[in-house]
Amino acid sequence: METQKFSYDNGIVRAFLIATVVFGLVGFLLGLTAALLLFYPELPEFFLGTDDPTIRTLRSEGLQGLVNSQGAFGFGRIRMMHTSMVIFAFVGNSFFSGFYYSIQRLLKTRMWSDTLSWIHFWGWQLVLVSTIITFFMGLNTSKEYAEHEWPIDILITVVWVLFGLNMFATVAIRRVRHLYVAIWFYIGTWVAVAMLHIFNNLEVPLSFTTWKSYSAYAGVKDALVQWWYGHNAVAFFLTTPVLGMMYYFVPKAADRPVFSYKLSIIHFWSLIFVYIWAGPHHLQYTALPAWAQAVGTGFSIMLIAPSWGGMLNGLLTLRGAWDKVRENPVLKFFVVAVTCYGMATFEGPLLATKTVNKVGHFTDWVIGHVHLGALGWNGFMAFGVIYYLVPILWRTKLWSVKLANWHFWLGTFGIIFYAVPLYISGFTQGLMWKQFNPDGTLVYKNWLDTVTAILPYFKMRFVGGFLYFSGAILMVVNLVATARKGSFQKEVPAEAPALANVKKGRKEGETFHLWLERTPLYLSILSFIVLAIGGALEILPTIFVKDNVPTISAVKPYSPLELEGRDIYIREGCNACHSQMIRPFRDEVVRFNGKNGQYSKA
Repeated sequence: METQKFSYDNGIVRAFLIATVVFGLVGFLLGLTAALLLFYPELPEFFLGTDDPTIRTLRSEGLQGLVNSQGAFGFGRIRMMHTSMVIFAFVGNSFFSGFYYSIQRLLKTRMWSDTLSWIHFWGWQLVLVSTIITFFMGLNTSKEYAEHEWPIDILITVVWVLFGLNMFATVAIRRVRHLYVAIWFYIGTWVAVAMLHIFNNLEVPLSFTTWKSYSAYAGVKDALVQWWYGHNAVAFFLTTPVLGMMYYFVPKAADRPVFSYKLSIIHFWSLIFVYIWAGPHHLQYTALPAWAQAVGTGFSIMLIAPSWGGMLNGLLTLRGAWDKVRENPVLKFFVVAVTCYGMATFEGPLLATKTVNKVGHFTDWVIGHVHLGALGWNGFMAFGVIYYLVPILWRTKLWSVKLANWHFWLGTFGIIFYAVPLYISGFTQGLMWKQFNPDGTLVYKNWLDTVTAILPYFKMRFVGGFLYFSGAILMVVNLVATARKGSFQKEVPAEAPALANVKKGRKEGETFHLWLERTPLYLSILSFIVLAIGGALEILPTIFVKDNVPTISAVKPYSPLELEGRDIYIREGCNACHSQMIRPFRDEVVRFNGKNGQYSKA
């Protein structure tokens, strides 16, 4: 068979790698700033100055500073910038870096189009920079993880489609017959994110000369579509692409095969089928129809099985290689990352149950849970991939293993000091809110009673974030020194036999999944069907069956003044802390004095 010579493109890998590190530092710094604002809200005025004498009152135990410290540097806008930079900039760029490195080697071919690779790179960085600028200016939709206004949504769509075109065209010119498990996850990621992004961001611009737009959905339908997207942004931007990297980089770093091929198949198909249904668990006890809440809970609990199957497949790949974990910082990061994945995917279904949800929802417990996944699973996987790639790309050894180990321990203690205080804070909040006096009045009527009780935990959380950020600074020093010691190789020569033509149909004795692995078109179509089932069966009835959303005569459209107030509320990111959702609990109805003693209804 003819052997063909070609080269791998490391230039695009390096570009995304540098962007990962740069935007990672930006995202971490914004997160530290948001954490600091929670117990020192006058921070912007401290740097920018003010002629308001009440701004300094927190120093003398006052709380007026909480009221007076707002604006472009306020918590609401900073938080939006932080979440987008960590999710789409840090994790996104780390995935693209690992993707471009691994897919070329798994398929034994160069990317189909270098031009599309670079359009993808610069297009994505343009998305990120425009996101920072517009959020800082107060231009956002308020939708969690989808706050970008309509021009940026269109840009994301174009960049994502071009990225997919390059990926599928590269699969088409491959020199390896069967697609490895990592590529299944890459394809599933692309299909799911395209579907989620387009349907959640259907919106109507006020005009084509302004940035402002309104969602095509309203009320409970908007909430359902948003959390179908929000939960699955975690699933298909923070989980499946990172699992694809796990299936490539963990075996490579450990020099061991994946523990179980069959478990990989079960993991992939069950995960993408079950995950898409779980979104309504974010809307327990809300105006969402009860059947949708129940479905969300049921599928969330089922999600433990595929998630832990993937975790075990990752950890058991290290069988016989645990001695290497002591010496190799890359494997240390991977082990903690996969462990945090297991912990977060057990805790998530727990929080989805109504019993736990009524105490945990809207509290800092949820913030601790999210950051266990973000700092541990996403962050440590990204760090492991970075430490694996840099010495290979620059053809040298890591400048300092000791410094990488310091980074590992600072990061690990950072996660502990971040998550544990927030768990305690969350339990404190949830229990305080529900306390009643014997005469039936609330023990803690004032929200500030809860806020002042948890301030020490906010400070401990800041310490954890600072430790994590310090480890990232050590990483940057180590990477720069490693790159300066080595020499970068942009074009890596390679050779492989050409792929022989075979018939599309199944061969005699060939299993269905083996056949599927060598027919990417059918694999992609089946992935789309499996992904679309859950969303369609949950969302379409709410949109088309009128009985799901009864008409309430007292509910009227916003007046112009109310709409202007809502726009300001969204501009400042107030919805991040103030949900306005009154649930059917005695403590909430009493505390918020719902209209006629009512809770929020569809």
